[in-house]
Amino acid sequence: MKPARFDYLRAQSLSEVHAALAQDGNDARVMAGGQTLLPMLSMRLARPKVLIDIMHLPELRQVADHGDAIRVGAAVRQAELLERPDLARTAPLLAAALPFVGHAQTRSRGTVCGSVAHADPSAEIPLILVALDGSIELSTRRKRRHVKAADFFTGMMSTGRDDDELIEAVSFPKAQGSHGYAFGEFGRRHGDFAIVACATVASASGTRLAVGGVADRPTARDFGTLEGGALDDALDDFAFDLDARDDLHGTARYRRELVRRMGRQSIEEARRCLA
Repeated sequence: MKPARFDYLRAQSLSEVHAALAQDGNDARVMAGGQTLLPMLSMRLARPKVLIDIMHLPELRQVADHGDAIRVGAAVRQAELLERPDLARTAPLLAAALPFVGHAQTRSRGTVCGSVAHADPSAEIPLILVALDGSIELSTRRKRRHVKAADFFTGMMSTGRDDDELIEAVSFPKAQGSHGYAFGEFGRRHGDFAIVACATVASASGTRLAVGGVADRPTARDFGTLEGGALDDALDDFAFDLDARDDLHGTARYRRELVRRMGRQSIEEARRCLA
């Protein structure tokens, strides 16, 4: 199929992007990498009046160190972030998850913020943002706001972004030496969306586990210092609270069992990093 007709705007400035979003709102779509949007256009699942190309704005192609966080601009490609030599040191959880995002070919075009905007509940980058308690930076021509990842993802491919807002950047908290990190996922093939994915942040005072691929958005829970049978019981409660459902890739029972097993493995791996 071919896309429905639309106007194309190659933005020359942020103010031009903001003006177009303010004018057309929900009838506008922002394009960066286009790895998700272009197939949706071709299948006419998306029918915007105007397509706003932001890939030529240098201010959106920056990865900046903001003290305790890494700020990733809206036009930064996934491969560019993965290739940063200091990523494994400054953001080990993100470095562990990025190789599971699609394939090398899609990472060379897809953007970090594009994955966040699409908000697929099985996607790795939104999961890492939730696990790390990261934030999303949204801007319009009149205001700018920061939203915590746990509040930004509101449901299946649904976010808290207003129609006139641009996802300008996302911020990943940097690693702390006193913390341990672990990531793992299970899918039918490498590069497929995860059936279940787990990301854990552990410290001496507690453990935070985030799970993707089960609920309609990535979800995190704090497990404190629970161990043994108490941890098993808490993981069992978490697995049921995620409200898994049967689909073509697995039954709800199958996903719950993966949450229990992979969740424990992820927690144990992150805690071993504290030793």
